[in-house]
This record gives sequence, structure tokens and C-alpha cells, in this order.
Amino acid sequence: MMTFLLVVHALLALALVAVILLQKSEGGGLTGGGSAGGLVSARGAADLLSRMTAILATLFIVSSLGLAWLAGHSNRPQTIDTTLAREAAPVGPLGAPTAPASGGAPIAPALPTPGAGSGAAAPATPAPDAPPVQN
Repeated sequence: MMTFLLVVHALLALALVAVILLQKSEGGGLTGGGSAGGLVSARGAADLLSRMTAILATLFIVSSLGLAWLAGHSNRPQTIDTTLAREAAPVGPLGAPTAPASGGAPIAPALPTPGAGSGAAAPATPAPDAPPVQN
């Protein structure tokens, strides 16, 4: 049923585009004007094309709503399959791992020391909010 409605919907869309392009406009279109000779007068053709546009647009909207309703009320499962979900490893501050890498102590992030390169000694006490570092 859904495939049939999709095909009808696509055909309605193509017909709607074609009817809109066939209408005469000031800026162009596929019919560039010319004489109104033939079976249908210019006014009758304009009325027919505008009526066809309204009918096709209505059918297009109805088929859009029908497809949306069918998509929402299909017989698919309503639960999300989480069998492929995996947990991410927790990370500490600045991206440092919280668990030991290979049985050793956790790796502390390298922080720049103030006064490096100027010959001054680094402070002996760490900052109060810094994590303890094991040697």
C-alpha cells in the first residue's frame, strides 16, 4: 500500500510541476505567449490550467498527509535497539585516563611550569586543586 501511494505521490508531483510550468506568466514559462489559436481560447486555457493546478495541489497535499499517517502508524517496533551501544571510558581532567593504562599508576597531564627556561626553580608545593602525582 505504501509503495503504491509513493508512486502516486511522485506522479502527482510531476504533474503539478508540469501544469505550473505550462501556465502563462509575465516572466516566462514553457509557453512564451504567441497566438491563442486552437480549440481552447486563451482565457479558457488559463481557467483550465488554474483549475488543474488547484486539483493537483489538493491531491498532492492529501497524499502527503496519507503517507505521513501511514509512516506513523506502521507495524514497526516502537523500541530502540541498543545492542550495539557501548559505554565510553571515563576520562579525568584535561583528557587524562582515570584507570591505570597497563597496571601502573595513572598518567598525569603535563602542565607547563612557571619560569621554565629562565633558570628559576619550580615551586615545591603543588597548587591546592591539583591532583596528587605519584612517582
